[in-house]
Formats: sequence, C-alpha cells, structure tokens
Amino acid sequence: MIRFLSVVLMLSIAPVGLFAQGAEVAFGGLQQDTSAPVEVTADALRVNQSDGTALYTGNVLIAQGQMRLAAPRVLVVYSEQAGRIKRMEASGGVTLVSGSEAAEAQRADYDIEGGQVIMSGNVLLTQGPSALTSERMVVDLKDGTAQLTGRVRTVLQQAPEAQP
Repeated sequence: MIRFLSVVLMLSIAPVGLFAQGAEVAFGGLQQDTSAPVEVTADALRVNQSDGTALYTGNVLIAQGQMRLAAPRVLVVYSEQAGRIKRMEASGGVTLVSGSEAAEAQRADYDIEGGQVIMSGNVLLTQGPSALTSERMVVDLKDGTAQLTGRVRTVLQQAPEAQP
C-alpha cells in the first residue's frame, strides 16, 4: 500500500505527464500461454457445485506461467467442460505481476478462454521506472498489449544523459 501511495504521489507532482482519454501500450511481459496450468493458493475455499464456482478468500495467489495475480478474494467460474476454468473475478485490491511489469487495481476479471485480463478501479501500471494510471485496463495476453481507458496519465522517466 505504501508503494502504491508513493507512486500516486509521484504521479501527482511529476513535471513530466502525458494525459489522454485512452492509450495502448506494449505489455510483452504478460504475453503468455493461456492454456498453461493455473495454480491457486488461499487461506480458505468454498465450492458451490450448483453454480460451478469456487470462492477463494484470504491471501489468494494465482500463478499461470510467469504471471502472478494476488488478491484478498477470487471467484473462479468453471466452464461446462469438466475441469476447465472459464474466468476468475478478483476483488478487494488486486496485484498482477509478470517480469518487470506490474499492475494494481481494485478489481480484475481474467477471461481465460478469451485470453484477457480486465483491471478496473484506480489502475496503476509500472513498466520499469515509468508509470501509467487509468480507470480501466484491458490486457490481451495473446499478443502482449494493454489498452488503458478513462483518464490516463503517463509518467516517463528519462534516462540520464551520458557525460562526455
């Protein structure tokens, strides 16, 4: 939380800012195989056979390939095909990490069949030293891109100039 607040503070006072209604960015660190196994760990699990869902609560961590998603609460919705996950709905403050890229938001919906993660509510994306904020971000895991919408703000850190 402190890291999040410090980045928000940095974004609010930084002299370099780009504002737009929408932006598309490369998100190569999150390009991945959506058919890879999904591992979920949590403090508690409640399964509902009647509607084909499983509710994980408490320190939920989801791993698929190089991607990690953490949240206090994740609802897993299974497809009608036995043993297949259709989508996951994470809420309560979500962190999505892959390589050097990380994103935070209030909520994330991962459509496994469609290969998309939709993050919403105070989205913060960090790519190395640069940061972007928006209200909504759609990550396409198959081609490694992300579309940010809402009020988008970008802070690009300039590399220091080489001394002669």
